[in-house]
Amino acid sequence: MTKTMARPARLRPDVERVTTVFHDDTRRTRRILVVEPDDETRALYSQLLQRAGCDVVEASDGRDALVKGLTQSPTLVMTETRLPMVDGYALCEVLRADATTRTVPILVITTETGLADLERARAAGADAILVKPAPLDAVLNEVRRLLTAPPESRRTPATATAAAGGHQTQPASMPVRSNGYRETVLARAHRRFETTTPLAHPPDLLCPSCDGPLNYEKSYVGGVSAQHREQWDYYTCVRACGTFQYRQRTRKVRRLNEAESRR
Repeated sequence: MTKTMARPARLRPDVERVTTVFHDDTRRTRRILVVEPDDETRALYSQLLQRAGCDVVEASDGRDALVKGLTQSPTLVMTETRLPMVDGYALCEVLRADATTRTVPILVITTETGLADLERARAAGADAILVKPAPLDAVLNEVRRLLTAPPESRRTPATATAAAGGHQTQPASMPVRSNGYRETVLARAHRRFETTTPLAHPPDLLCPSCDGPLNYEKSYVGGVSAQHREQWDYYTCVRACGTFQYRQRTRKVRRLNEAESRR
């Protein structure tokens, strides 16, 4: 049986390492509307952006996001496409149609992986798209780019890449606009990779052998398809009991044998 160590809420190490991206005197102009139905993911994005010197407004559904987007003057909107009440596509369309939000940059971070869905988000008004699980440094880099780039160059040629644990995420191929620019879409085809900054937070665990704390080392993201991703987190026991693997989907811990530990 998995034992979870109860600890006070704290920042993830990868969030703690973030330093301010913008000067304090411009913080009031960096108001980010974060629209995400999952409480843990929304809190993670908010922590990341606040550490980067931004003000954050949160919404968990599309209807609330519309109200806040039209009344609180965000300088950037970050949204999932799968939202209760009003979906992310409709949210983008309304924001693009309203005079007060027409030029506000929109970053879509979505679980959708199909090219048709990504094209739909682009057509609805997204300036850039990241496919989950998106590395936090990729999220922050896109926010910084969208906030600092002039409006005409937000949808730049497909040159930006997002680093994820040493791997490069190549932009998806998208139609060329009439002005000659390609839409920037940081869409991840299904692939398997190691990372120390997975979107699903590795839990604090106790060793099933000695009840001592387990130290988180890395995560492996894989699975059979992009629609059915899996995440395995790897730990070592502080009392030298060995290496352990935690599977996010089943929430089970197992000890690795010597051969598995050397991989």
